[in-house]
Amino acid sequence: MKTRFIKYIATLTLILAGSSCNDFIDVVPDNLAVIEDAFETRDSAERFLATLYGYLPPFSTISNPALAAGDEIAVNDNVSRNWAARIIARGGQSVVNPRLGYWGNSGTVSNMFIALRDCNIFIDNIDKPFDLEDFERTRWIAEAKFLKAYYHFYLMRMYGPIPIVRENIEVSSGIDAVRVSRDPVDEVADYIVELLDEAIPDLPSVIENRGLELGRVTAPIAAAIKARTLITVASPLFNGNQDYNLFTDKDGRQLISSTFDDAKWARAAEACKEAIDLAHEAGHVLYEFNEARPDWSDTTVTKLSIRGSTTERWNEEVIWGESSSVIGGQLQSWAQAKIAPGLTAENRESTQSWWSPPLRIAEMFYTENGVPIDEDVNYDFDDRFNVATADDAHQHYVRPGFQTAILNLNREPRFYASLGFDGGIWFGHGQNSDDNAFIVEGKKGERAGRQDANRWSLSGYWAKKLVYYENVQLTSGSGYTSRSYPFPTVRLADLYLLYAEALNESDRINEAYEWIDRVRARAGLNGVVQSWANASSNPDKPANKDGLRDIIQDERMIELVFEGHRFWDLRRWKRASEFLNSDIRAWNIEGETTDDYYKVISVGTYNFLNRDYLWPIAESDIIANSNLVQNPGW
Repeated sequence: MKTRFIKYIATLTLILAGSSCNDFIDVVPDNLAVIEDAFETRDSAERFLATLYGYLPPFSTISNPALAAGDEIAVNDNVSRNWAARIIARGGQSVVNPRLGYWGNSGTVSNMFIALRDCNIFIDNIDKPFDLEDFERTRWIAEAKFLKAYYHFYLMRMYGPIPIVRENIEVSSGIDAVRVSRDPVDEVADYIVELLDEAIPDLPSVIENRGLELGRVTAPIAAAIKARTLITVASPLFNGNQDYNLFTDKDGRQLISSTFDDAKWARAAEACKEAIDLAHEAGHVLYEFNEARPDWSDTTVTKLSIRGSTTERWNEEVIWGESSSVIGGQLQSWAQAKIAPGLTAENRESTQSWWSPPLRIAEMFYTENGVPIDEDVNYDFDDRFNVATADDAHQHYVRPGFQTAILNLNREPRFYASLGFDGGIWFGHGQNSDDNAFIVEGKKGERAGRQDANRWSLSGYWAKKLVYYENVQLTSGSGYTSRSYPFPTVRLADLYLLYAEALNESDRINEAYEWIDRVRARAGLNGVVQSWANASSNPDKPANKDGLRDIIQDERMIELVFEGHRFWDLRRWKRASEFLNSDIRAWNIEGETTDDYYKVISVGTYNFLNRDYLWPIAESDIIANSNLVQNPGW
């Protein structure tokens, strides 16, 4: 949280990387004299609270595995060859040196158990400052409990069973005290919920002092993480997963239940509704773009509503905008296609243009009729890779007269709001009219196509959804003007779809439709029942639990694309092996003509084994702690 609230992080140096518990889980407080100083006054305690926020994982960089270690994004090897995320996606995770890990001091990003230790230190000592008001103390304790819960959740989602860090280990304790065991996933989840239930009543519903405190925790944020926790443990990875029936600790305790429990979904549904109600009470609604000029088409406004739900800074849909992870000019320039006329060799360098969704992501979006492309009775699915000429009906999506793939025609608005592609309209970028909107020209040698060693899309698509519509690549000079925005860690559409999922799994199918349809309506689509009845080869699909499950999962992957959800959703649904063992398909970006460019090629392969559902614990940590057991397959 790098607002003025977080600027004090660097001034407090309590955490010693090489503590006496270096080979174990670091939950033993050290440097006690410094700790006492840290809680002498209100200001020093607030600086300590800031350090707790400072442990939040980086959401908007390639250190977040959910951005580039799955199958939503591929980056050409000239750039990404040594990225940990790229190595994970290609099956290169290692038990010797786990990539993008958070367990112990071998965690390659950070040791999250230090964060848990400091949360406990804060809670144990916040009664000491003589000048701290009671109402502030109450709120700060609730914030620390939330962060403690969130760090447990982040570890649980990544590793499964983890040691619960209820309190810190006394300095005088022996070495055996730090050789902790892993606790079962269900117990970890219950503890997370316990902390959040304690925190929610004492957190504000909204941030009043927006200048100083945006990004700090609110009650709707805490309730959303409670819902996400319970959805996670209700999902197939952790609920009745027979693959883990022999996964036990050294005392024989089963660490992940192999018995399916319906009640978990009912509990998750209740938590989702609680989170939605708190969000609504706090004024959160689905974002709608409301600054359109009179001459802008409804199509353009719909696309800007879809993009703005993510890129419009602190919009009313964003429940948790994680401001320590700002999506600034760097990531946006990676996703920005080179579209400005007058680009030269010098100013082309201001945007990287390499953040490219593979062909599978383009195929994922619905048709204009709101159903999958392989179900729409009106869509030419078998010929989707062939070329057709866009007509005037596509004028706000594809330039009329442009020859492009059938795959790029007659698709839903979220396709055009989320993806840039050869011939596609890219509204904004300094242009203020539908009539003069730029298009992407993606063939080799063209403005957006490959012209150098690094700055090009591997697939022929760009993640336009991540780019604020008023950003501009300058042609006078070599700059890129961009407006940053906080990473949308939680937004309302996510909660609606989680609630729909929990309702469906709880056999409350008819209640689920409303929440899916709210999200679809913002995207310009009819409700699921009507859309499937009108256009699908399987018109009864929404009427049964299995069919609606598929629809809800598709909706999540479409609506939340590029926001870091698909990576974890595929794992909790236990579908990662289905998606992540496949070729990475792309257009032939070396093609200079239409015929050559629109050929489907393979540019690599995703690899995933069952062991990859959970992160490995480093061998060194297993050796150091005789009470730890390794995750299955590692």
